Amino acid sequence: MTEAFRVLAEAEDLPRWDVPEALATLYGGAIGLDEPCVVANFVESLDGVVAVPRLPRSHAVIGDHSEADRFVLALVRACADAVVIGSGTLLASPKGTWRVDRAYPEAADALLELRARRGRPEQPLVAVVTTGASLDPAHPVLESGVLVLTTEGAASRLRASVPGASEVVAVNDGETVDLARAIDLLRDRGCPVVLTEAGPSMFGSLVASQLIDELFLTVSPILAGRAATARLGLVEGVELVPQTRVAGRLRSVRAHGSHLFLRYALR
Repeated sequence: MTEAFRVLAEAEDLPRWDVPEALATLYGGAIGLDEPCVVANFVESLDGVVAVPRLPRSHAVIGDHSEADRFVLALVRACADAVVIGSGTLLASPKGTWRVDRAYPEAADALLELRARRGRPEQPLVAVVTTGASLDPAHPVLESGVLVLTTEGAASRLRASVPGASEVVAVNDGETVDLARAIDLLRDRGCPVVLTEAGPSMFGSLVASQLIDELFLTVSPILAGRAATARLGLVEGVELVPQTRVAGRLRSVRAHGSHLFLRYALR
């Protein structure tokens, strides 16, 4: 990617960190996040589809294999102390590593320098939220050492199946993982900036629980269409309007080619 982003609008109150010049040149300026915070990153089609179940790497297809979208994913990931995913995202990405340098290798050195300038380890902590029902214990990322956040009832079973390099932690009792407690646990472990790269169902739960501070949303020019098979929108599993009003406050608008890159405050 040689062409820089075009900055169409940017809020004056955005934090700006000490960013390597190579990143600032491409992005059209420095990036920064309020701390502590929970941020989400998604790419959606022009007609509002973010995921196509059973289509391998559907996010890349929806994003029209945009280098600029991969760059933003890598940049936001480089800002994070922890990257949270669900077991469904794990299944949909059988080769996923959630490493900073794998998302956009072309800028790997500058991305790792950004982390070093902020006194962070080379890679963010990867945390998998799961009840264990659909977790693939053979996924290679579990061999690299991740944090598995689960329920009291599932913890012992997962400890017997998950590779020893990873740590299984029971967040709470009950049928599902309490996401607010999971976020608190990550912060207690020194992760003030939490990035969720989970799918629309977990994002819906986080939004409904008022846990999302910011959303980075790439709008692709691709039209995905809908037919008999399920195609997922940005928020799944919860109903908001008319009972609940959740509205974003636009903080930044960038463009690269025909892709739009939007940043919203949600709290």
